[in-house]
Amino acid sequence: MNNKTTAKNTVDHIVAPVMTELELARLGGGEVAYIKTLTSDEALTMFPQIEGLPKGIPLFSLHAADGTPIALTDTLQAAIGHAHEDELAIAPLN
Repeated sequence: MNNKTTAKNTVDHIVAPVMTELELARLGGGEVAYIKTLTSDEALTMFPQIEGLPKGIPLFSLHAADGTPIALTDTLQAAIGHAHEDELAIAPLN
């Protein structure tokens, strides 16, 4: 008798979403935000209105819970300060 277990212990079906995309977009209701570290190239894609952005520096973007970009800064402290000014709780990203 073979007592080997296989690596096929994963779920092979799609689970229905717990909430709709619209519900997810409303998550946080203007009260929760997150901060993301970006490269200058990523920042230019997200914030195309910015001109003359130096290459190769880390940047920090503040986003609403639904992913909407709020602000772009060159320091984490400035991003945190902006969130506090707007009375936004910062949620950690996993």
